[in-house]
Amino acid sequence: MNEKRVADLVKALLEEIGEDPQREGLLKTPERVSRALAFLSGGYRMDPKTLINDALFSTESNNMIIVRDIEVYSLCEHHMLPFYGRCHIGYIADNTVVGVSKLARIVDCYARRLQIQERLTAQIARAIADNLHAEGVGVVLECRHLCMMMRGVEKQNSVMTTSSVLGSFHDDPATRSEFMALIGRSLSG
Repeated sequence: MNEKRVADLVKALLEEIGEDPQREGLLKTPERVSRALAFLSGGYRMDPKTLINDALFSTESNNMIIVRDIEVYSLCEHHMLPFYGRCHIGYIADNTVVGVSKLARIVDCYARRLQIQERLTAQIARAIADNLHAEGVGVVLECRHLCMMMRGVEKQNSVMTTSSVLGSFHDDPATRSEFMALIGRSLSG
């Protein structure tokens, strides 16, 4: 990303909305926004396989492994406004487990792109399934969307929930139910 060019574009945007980029409080805003966007879009420059690196470990068990409440921060692709919430990941190892921090890094890899929550959920699940060769994977995201809270319908308390289940989590209702129960969610409703 060309941070200088982005800063110039932000300066032009400030002028377009009626602001004075030379005003004291805005003098360094274009550069700040450019750096923030570089960070928030860093997922385009990440590869899950590289993130996992050598953090795969052999195991003889095939237990369900769950990490709950991984913080998620992303930008919606429709308004470039934030959405944020929690990600819950479960997988059943097929002789391989991954270092737990790598799951959070996979979440960030896809969250730090312009996104819709539905795609983000599916991308996280697919990356885990593909890189761990897991028997099954379940991912649930629960997020609040500022594009719904600050503008448009202005619904402050809405939470969007999405799930992606692959392998045994998809094919076996008991496995899926166990995952949902362990993350504290019910399948009824």
